[in-house]
Amino acid sequence: MHKIDIELIEMTLDVMKYAIERISSTNPKIGKPKKEAALKAMVGETITKKGIGGEYAFNLWKKYLMKATVPIDHPRHLAFVPASPTRAAIMFDLVTSASSVHGAYWMEGAGAIFCENEAMKWIVSLTGMPEGTFGVFTSGGTAANLSAIVTAREHWREEESNKNEKGLIITSVGAHSSIKAMAQVADVDILLVDSEEKLTGADLRKAIDQLHRHERKRLFAVVATGGTTNAGIIDDLEGIAKICGDEKLWFHVDAAYGGGALAADSVRHLFNGIEKADSVTIDPHKWMFSPYDCGAVIYKYPELAKKAHSQEGSYLEIFKDEGAQGFNPADYQIQLTRRVRGLPLWFSLATHGTDKYKIAVERGLELAQIAGSMIEKMPHVELVRAPSLSCVLYRRIGWTPEDYKQWTYDNHKKGFALVAPTKWKIGQDFETVSRFCFINPHTTKKDIEQILNSMA
Repeated sequence: MHKIDIELIEMTLDVMKYAIERISSTNPKIGKPKKEAALKAMVGETITKKGIGGEYAFNLWKKYLMKATVPIDHPRHLAFVPASPTRAAIMFDLVTSASSVHGAYWMEGAGAIFCENEAMKWIVSLTGMPEGTFGVFTSGGTAANLSAIVTAREHWREEESNKNEKGLIITSVGAHSSIKAMAQVADVDILLVDSEEKLTGADLRKAIDQLHRHERKRLFAVVATGGTTNAGIIDDLEGIAKICGDEKLWFHVDAAYGGGALAADSVRHLFNGIEKADSVTIDPHKWMFSPYDCGAVIYKYPELAKKAHSQEGSYLEIFKDEGAQGFNPADYQIQLTRRVRGLPLWFSLATHGTDKYKIAVERGLELAQIAGSMIEKMPHVELVRAPSLSCVLYRRIGWTPEDYKQWTYDNHKKGFALVAPTKWKIGQDFETVSRFCFINPHTTKKDIEQILNSMA
């Protein structure tokens, strides 16, 4: 399996040809899933004792399996939080894999980790956090949020009276699903403040004041959101930061989606207060145009993260010895084994410069405003709320939840677009509505117009 022969060379050329075609494609197919039984009928048994051969397996991928996937960078993929990695970043993702670098410790990955750290310095600079702040790349927002909250909890437990307590955190109902997931993994309780719009300092103050004495003792962190996934809402970061400071609570900002907008001068002021955070999550694989998977967690006091996450073992001692000293990413988040996933971002930033990143992020904001204006002029649709960041919530007048779902399936089946419904709280009820999320600068006004017209 590891020998170098003519078959390997030919297979490598085939893979490179595929990569070139994919990277340079300007009209990708959106693709659609198929049931497992249907895929099995198309490709048959692929894992056998003797193997089916690389050329045959690769052709199965190109002819059948690839077409049962949805490329996340399709210009009419506007559901969830899509992505649009730059061509430079995709190219260097190939280089990253081919280089086989283990990115846990400086001793093995110094050159690659150096590159990651250069990219991280730029991300940190966008937050305005104080000197000494630094971060590490993770697999995504869930791992980043978990790493931050575990750091916060372990710091809280340094006080003897908290050692045997189960911690409590506060966030809003609009927070990302990963906050609830990571709280379960970290075994901490979570209090959700019922605020579909932004979480304010007053909301937080009220929630804290209503805690019983023992609950208040268990409270150690607050998670604010810098751009909710559902609607692009930014919490009152200034107000929340002040209360966290007064109450001596860890202030974490989940800006996994919205953090990319820190690069946009037009909306940077909306994030005022983020510089006072103890930790911040940002996903470069969302609005910083990096390939999956690439998240980031940033700490005001990295040494606290190191204290919480650094692993010990006789087989790891060599990485800590004099001569191997440098930044060890494994010390600052939950993963030991890690890919140098910040490397494609570094190459893209180095290739294009940060000014072009600002322009690309501003385009996502502009597309949301274009969509909002278009919706206001059309008789069959209306805005649910004003566009926020690059999210637009709107309703098709007269539609039921089933109508939205069927419309989504029909457009996807045609290979036209993927725009999914969501729910929005109106009074005490939740209404099914439609949602755009713009990331891809290649999305056009015509794309938006065609999607909206398909609802008529």
